[in-house]
Amino acid sequence: MPSRAAAPRRAFVLRGLAALVGGWFAPRAGAQPAPATAPGGKKVLRYAMRVAETGFDPAQISDLYSSLIASNIFDSLFAYEFLARPVRLRPSTAAAFPEASADFKRFTVRIKPGIFFADDPAFKGVKRELVAADYVYSIKRHFDPRWKSPTYQTLANNAIVGLDDLRQAAIRNKTPFDYDTPVEGLRATDRYTIHFILGTPNPRFTDALSDPSKLGAVAREVVEFYGDKIMDHPVGTGPFRLAEWRRSSLVALEKNPSYRDEFYDEEAPAGDPLAQAAAAKLKGRKLPMVDRVELSVIEQPQPRWLAFINREMDVVWQVPEDFTNIAIPNNQVAPNLAKQGVYQVRYQRNDASMSYFGMENPVVGGYTPEKVALRRALALAVNVDEEIRVVRRGQAIVAQSIVPPGLYGYDPAFKSEMGEFNRGKAQALLDLYGYTDRDGDGWREQPDGSPLTIEYATQPNDLDRQLITQWKKNMDAIGIRMVFKTAQWPENLKASRAGKLMMWGVAWTGGPDGEEFLVLGDGPEKGQANHARFDHPEYNRLFQQMRVMPDGPERLKVMTRMKEILVAFMPYKAHVHRIWTDLAQPWVVGYHRNLFVAEFWRYVDIDLAEKARRLG
Repeated sequence: MPSRAAAPRRAFVLRGLAALVGGWFAPRAGAQPAPATAPGGKKVLRYAMRVAETGFDPAQISDLYSSLIASNIFDSLFAYEFLARPVRLRPSTAAAFPEASADFKRFTVRIKPGIFFADDPAFKGVKRELVAADYVYSIKRHFDPRWKSPTYQTLANNAIVGLDDLRQAAIRNKTPFDYDTPVEGLRATDRYTIHFILGTPNPRFTDALSDPSKLGAVAREVVEFYGDKIMDHPVGTGPFRLAEWRRSSLVALEKNPSYRDEFYDEEAPAGDPLAQAAAAKLKGRKLPMVDRVELSVIEQPQPRWLAFINREMDVVWQVPEDFTNIAIPNNQVAPNLAKQGVYQVRYQRNDASMSYFGMENPVVGGYTPEKVALRRALALAVNVDEEIRVVRRGQAIVAQSIVPPGLYGYDPAFKSEMGEFNRGKAQALLDLYGYTDRDGDGWREQPDGSPLTIEYATQPNDLDRQLITQWKKNMDAIGIRMVFKTAQWPENLKASRAGKLMMWGVAWTGGPDGEEFLVLGDGPEKGQANHARFDHPEYNRLFQQMRVMPDGPERLKVMTRMKEILVAFMPYKAHVHRIWTDLAQPWVVGYHRNLFVAEFWRYVDIDLAEKARRLG
């Protein structure tokens, strides 16, 4: 089976033009870093999340931070190797890669026997083995209307025969979803074998089964035991289990005593000495190596940074923009930190930070020439170079499309209006289509003479404030009145899914296949991945065509055409693809980043002797 392509690691994260993994979220009162010492000499990995978790049920979560935690509790059938570059898949709970038919419509997956769920009262004292029926049940849950799964449409696109019919029957008859009705395309043919039948070919179907935060195995008796409280009670077969949860403050996980025998055996790329050193030092070690992971919710950058330099945190996940020049001048660890043994991991993110236009909004939406011209003019007026220099401290590159570097479908030669700053061209477009200042107050009106006010949704935090300052400066320069509607991230997300926002700054992560970004324009994904609610017949047709094509020049040609359509109609203004630098304390062994492995905690160790020496 091909090992390159994409797992659906999507996370619709944060706000505007910037943030995928948070940083622009509102501060939460009382969030404090975890204590600096570990009870009983246990190995504890501590770092901070920028955004509070929502819960841990794979069928209900979509945000990045909840997905990070769930990925370390649950197991998918396949997973990405941690250090291998280019990225490649390997079996996780599966015994081997699937047996696939020549037309990529039939897949047979066999899982390893002897894998067990973490102990839980739902099992009534029985040691519960993972079986094929658990994956059948877990996938079906995304189709159950009760759970309102944000992953439903993505799985529906995979066209598992008969599965969506079961969902529609529940909706039509207003009855509970029937988990016991056999589905032709999703069957456990014996205790350890799953058989899939797809209505359309999918050469990358294996990749769709590789995200533990979405398609990790959940036991039916656990869901039925906890009912509507299942978000609070994750029980999986992964290396960690939930130990403590102070909502919006601290999430702690501990080593799962029931975890199977897995050992560190990673292949590091030749040009990465940091990865090579980790692979050599940790080879053969039983996973996971740390006893506990503690994640504090610290949304503002200053306390998050101070917690790291005060050695209350083992890792800082992305140096905050405001501290870039202090922490990594010239993109190297500052001398004072280097003397303390702090080291860095620098990497190009698989993300696009963008602003979207609500395509059903009466002011900025629509497909008529004047509405297209308005969106294109607003996009052309955004000075992204200044945004990178002033707000992002140089830690990003200009986006030419929504598909980021490093993904299949990215073309470094592709240049477009998406990445262009041209204030004169923006003003000319507005003038040509009747967006002029009729009453002399300095602000443009709509072509029919009615007031023109652009409303941009945002969050109350430092980075967002800097970003909307850029927006206002850019819009003032072309005579566009822009106002900002501030709300907490969850409220904006809810309004966005309902199509109630005119504009919002968002970021998206996914891959390693560009399909995971091009889905943002797919009409059937409106209210799911497609927050702009773009719905264009040619684009929709091309998206479905691209999904079933094998990789190669013809598929790349289709992907390029889709990018051109998004540039022409501008439902999204992609701003940047970010560059991140993480820092780790000297006692953290093996820290690295694979953008497609959220479940990386198992590959990290804490050297207690080195920590004692450094802190002594």
